[in-house]
Amino acid sequence: MQYDSVQTFLKDGASALAKGPVCIVLVEDSVEVSTTLRHHQQAGFATVVVFMPKQFDLPRDLQESVHRIDYTIGLDGTMEDAVNHVIAAAPGVWMYYCFNAEYLFHPFCETRSVGEMLSFHTEERRDAMLTYVVDLYSDDLGRNPDAVSLDHAHLDRSDYFALARPDVANHNHPKERQLDFFGGLRWRYEEHIPALRRKIDRIALFKAKAGLELRADHTFNDEEYNTYACPWHHNITVAICSFRTAKALKQNPGSTFDIETFKWHNSAAFEWHSRQLLDLGLMEPGQWF
Repeated sequence: MQYDSVQTFLKDGASALAKGPVCIVLVEDSVEVSTTLRHHQQAGFATVVVFMPKQFDLPRDLQESVHRIDYTIGLDGTMEDAVNHVIAAAPGVWMYYCFNAEYLFHPFCETRSVGEMLSFHTEERRDAMLTYVVDLYSDDLGRNPDAVSLDHAHLDRSDYFALARPDVANHNHPKERQLDFFGGLRWRYEEHIPALRRKIDRIALFKAKAGLELRADHTFNDEEYNTYACPWHHNITVAICSFRTAKALKQNPGSTFDIETFKWHNSAAFEWHSRQLLDLGLMEPGQWF
């Protein structure tokens, strides 16, 4: 199902947003588009909506099973505009967004669907979920010059940290239950990453509502959505395992020649299993056992 614009989709395909959870995939290039879409279909999303350039192709089975919108993702607000159009069209529906070559993992995802997790999260009176973006990279940039390899993916197993998030409207006092998280390639190669793009946290899973808007820094205009937990106990967190930063560092002429390998003493082979992420503390089950 293909639509030539967001407006056409909201007119002719709005019924796809009637039931959640809805997965929104934002395609920046042609790398691992099909695997990204299939991964999230298998995770249990009721609908997958993909924003992608018109010139990119999809396999026939995905053409029939996803809602494709012709759209070009750039650096001028197009990311948040795309998500916000979908938010406005489906208040009350759980949604998730990511980019191509990114893969959502939640606690116990091998045996429990994303819908089951969100049902529990809703019972805890939570309308949003903190997501850590965990950088993936190939262990051999000679073999994989774009730094992407599903079979030889690695991640950093340590050196993640959080800092208080200052509230500029309140004399820079820390915001309640909000932190800025750092680590991975954005921390190790911070000299090549603009300061505003070094955080690894997103609110990637959220319930749409009237007036809700995603901002360019991956936070929302409702501050409660940006919190990592409710006031009375810890909540579930999830991870997006992402090749996006590694791709960018190798595509950028200002950084590619400075990086011969992403591997270091804290690298570990990625096992594509939630247990590894739980053991490393890269997501938490909260009260969900």
